[in-house]
Amino acid sequence: MNHERALRRQRQRRRFRVRKRVEGTASQPRLAIFRSHRHIYAQLIDDTSGKTLASASTVEAELHKQAAYGGNIDAAASVGKAIAERGQEAGIKACAFDRGPSKFHGRVAALAEAAREAGLKF
Repeated sequence: MNHERALRRQRQRRRFRVRKRVEGTASQPRLAIFRSHRHIYAQLIDDTSGKTLASASTVEAELHKQAAYGGNIDAAASVGKAIAERGQEAGIKACAFDRGPSKFHGRVAALAEAAREAGLKF
């Protein structure tokens, strides 16, 4: 078994382990985080209807201006603030946090803290 395939399977197992405990509804959607080396993405997802209610990422022009490099803690904090504001515009006050296969550390924790400070509860 090659190394990349083993790492992919480990990430998939961690993602499934987190996902089976976290489910998003219309009143309390799931805040899903995807972290790549250069960018970070956040979505508020209603799993019952399968729709994304709000999203934010460092790929967007307005957030890319705030942080020139999207793969650091400052960029993650700006995405957390933006997703909380967009969620509140959509009428969302609380959510369930889905960290995916990532640890709650560094960029993921910074995004979560910024979203909490901006008014999103989870």
